[in-house]
Formats: sequence, structure tokens, C-alpha cells
Amino acid sequence: MTSREKILEAVLNNQPDLSPLPDISMFKGNHNNVVQKYMDVFRSIGGKTFLVENLDEVNALITEHFDINKRVITTLTDLSDRFELISATVDPHLYEDVELAIINAHFSVAENGAVWLTEDLMGQRIIPYICQHLAVVINAEKIVPTLHEAYDIIGLGNYGFGGFIGGPSKTADIEQALVLGAHGPLTMTVFILK
Repeated sequence: MTSREKILEAVLNNQPDLSPLPDISMFKGNHNNVVQKYMDVFRSIGGKTFLVENLDEVNALITEHFDINKRVITTLTDLSDRFELISATVDPHLYEDVELAIINAHFSVAENGAVWLTEDLMGQRIIPYICQHLAVVINAEKIVPTLHEAYDIIGLGNYGFGGFIGGPSKTADIEQALVLGAHGPLTMTVFILK
């Protein structure tokens, strides 16, 4: 047995007793006007939101607000007749010139404006971080009030890679001046399907 194996076995054999998790029910949020609250918070962190009826409206708003003459990619098959469908098998380096990526999110969080994405919805892990502009489609009924409720949803999930994305990339580290697109998309737009 190697020293590494001895250490790992000692750790395994000396686990503390399990204790129940604390009751966090007091942190449950208010579901009233959760869509409007999400929209207000998301706009306050530099994002844009649109409340839409269907993907046809999403398509029209994308044409109106983005340069579709540049490279636009999507994971939504309903938009693949107009935009390039993201492939999980393509070399991720080939996505370096993406102007706009349109993807789904599992859900969003009203208290901080974040959306929860896993790699199965991203198409490729790099997509929401390498594109110039990111558009995310969520269902209105999939907006939760708080992060506590979000972690209840994802806590037991089976996913390899996931993350919360809250608004366009930004930093104010440099001379305390706000810079958008510092290490990710310049803009982020969320389309909320009623």
C-alpha cells in the first residue's frame, strides 16, 4: 500500500458522524411578482430582459437587437433553421468568432438575476463565456425567488459541469472603473417565455 493509499484509507475510516442539515425554510422567497422582480434585478446588473410569448418573438427581437450578419449560434433546434446549431463534437476552438450565442437555461434566480446552466444546455462548456453576446431563454415558471431555493434544485442534480451566470461579464478592479466584457460576453439578454 502506497503512502497516498494509507492517507486516503485513514481519512475514509475516520469520518465524523453525519449531522442533519440546518432548517433553511425561513429563507424561502416570495413567489408573488417573481418574474418582474427577476427582470428588475437583471436589468440593474447590466442585462436586458424581454417577456415573450414564443420563440417567434425571440427570433424577431434577435434580428432587431443583434447583428445577425455575423456568426450566431444556438442550441435551440427551433431556431436552427435560421442560426447555426451548436455541436458538442466540434473542436471548441472553432467557436472563437461567435457574435451571439442563444441557449436555454434550466432556471433563473430572482434575487440576483442569475441563470443556472449545465453543459448539456450549453452545447459546449465554452459557449456562454467566449461569445461576444449571450442570449438565454427561460420559462417564466422556472424563476425561483432565492439562491437557497436554487440550491435545493441543483443540490442532488447529476451534472458534470454547471454554473450560475448573472449578467454580462464585468469588472471594476481596474481603477474602479466599470468595464463590461472583461472576461466574457459584452452583453447578456434573457428572453422569458410566458
